[in-house]
Amino acid sequence: MPVKESVNVEILDSVARLTFSNAPVNFATVSLLRLIADALEHLDQQPEVRAIVLASAGKVFCAGADLVSPNGFGASSSDPLREFYDQALRIYACRKPVIAAVQGAAIGAGLGLAVAADFRVAVPEAKFSANFTKLGFHPGFGLTYTLPRLIGIQRASQMFLTSERYSAGECAAWGLVDKVVGAEALHASAFALAQEIAVNAPLALLSTRATLRANLLTDVTAQLIHEHQQQLLLQPTEDFAEGIRATAERRPGHFKGR
Repeated sequence: MPVKESVNVEILDSVARLTFSNAPVNFATVSLLRLIADALEHLDQQPEVRAIVLASAGKVFCAGADLVSPNGFGASSSDPLREFYDQALRIYACRKPVIAAVQGAAIGAGLGLAVAADFRVAVPEAKFSANFTKLGFHPGFGLTYTLPRLIGIQRASQMFLTSERYSAGECAAWGLVDKVVGAEALHASAFALAQEIAVNAPLALLSTRATLRANLLTDVTAQLIHEHQQQLLLQPTEDFAEGIRATAERRPGHFKGR
C-alpha cells in the first residue's frame, strides 16, 4: 500500500509552517506522528526558525486514531499503542513555540496533537472532543495530564466524561482556544501570532519556554505510561468492542460494563 501520510514545511520570516496530511480526515498514525516529529526535530536545529505553525490539509484538523480499521495505527510492532505514543513524546520534545491552526474537528489523538502546541487558533466551526469514554476506552496522548493543566480539572473532567464535541467558542472561554477567527483568516492569524513571537530574541524564547514547560516531557511520559496500561486493560473488554462498532455505525453505544 502506498504511504498516504505526508508533511510539508515552508519557512518565511523566521516562522515555519508545518502542514500534515493523511486524507481524507487526517487520522493520526504512527507514520504521520513520526513525520511530524522528524520535521519538528529538524526545525529545532534551524537557528533561523523561531516559531512554528502546525496546520493540516483538508477540512478536518485531525480525527484522532483510526480504531475501526485493522491496524489503523499503521504500527509494525506487537504493541501499536506504545509505538504510537513513542512518536507523540517526540512531538512534546520540540523546543520551539508551536501554534496550532485548527480548521475543523480535533478529536481524541487530534485533540492531543492540538494541545501539545503552545497556542491554538481555530475557526468557529472547529470542534474539540476527548471522545475516549464513548469508545469504551481510557484517554491517551498524555491528555489526562495536559488538558487539566490547560483548562483546569473541572472542564477537563467534563470533556473526558461526556465525550461530547465542544465548539471553538466554548473552548475559547475555557482557555483551550486562544483565538477564534474566520476560515479565510485562519492561517494568516496563526502566522501573525507566530511572527509576534518570532521577532523576539531567540535564546530568550527558548529559555523562557523551557522554564514554562519545565518537567512537562517527564510528566507527560509518566502519564502516558499510566494511560497506556489502562488502555491495554480496556482494549479486550466487550464495551470497547461495542464502542468501536457503535462509532463505525454512527449510533450510541450499548455498554454492559464488561
